[in-house]
Amino acid sequence: MFIWLFHRISGVSLIVLFGIKILTSYFLFTKDKKPDWALSLHRQPVLDVLILVLFTFHSAYGIRTIIMDLGYRNEKRLFAVSNIAACVVSAGLIYLYLIFA
Repeated sequence: MFIWLFHRISGVSLIVLFGIKILTSYFLFTKDKKPDWALSLHRQPVLDVLILVLFTFHSAYGIRTIIMDLGYRNEKRLFAVSNIAACVVSAGLIYLYLIFA
């Protein structure tokens, strides 16, 4: 139940966060005078890290769902493996983001 709910909430959250990124990019690339709110919102590292983490876990849980649909029935092991994989990938992406940002 948790994964089902998290998958739905993270999907909607990703749509909103990507929408914010696209909207602020539009204002930053099309206007001669850049709005301060768009610049400050577009450069928020918290939003970037949230997008990375949500995208990673959403993807891992989606792959988990596909594997279960293919017939794998050990849900507890698959839950643990998907969480560990998502945590490792998230940590790596956050590390790369902090190094190169």
